[in-house]
Amino acid sequence: MTLSLILTFVWLVLANVLGMLPSRDNHWTRAYVLIALGLPLLVWVTWENGWIVGLLALAAGMSVLRWPVRYLLAWVKRQLG
Repeated sequence: MTLSLILTFVWLVLANVLGMLPSRDNHWTRAYVLIALGLPLLVWVTWENGWIVGLLALAAGMSVLRWPVRYLLAWVKRQLG
């Protein structure tokens, strides 16, 4: 197992633990930090392990951060008309 996959699993565990803790801003600050850490990690996983593993890591990250993804898709829909 590569270092990028190990760090991705650590990111997933951290994201789940942070999601269980109470928050005053509905976890948005934590989501921004997780996105900022997750995007370079996703590129690294894809670069080191291939695009199939990268897509699996993307799906895992999107399942954890589903509300930011939902708002992003709604914003894209509004922009496209």
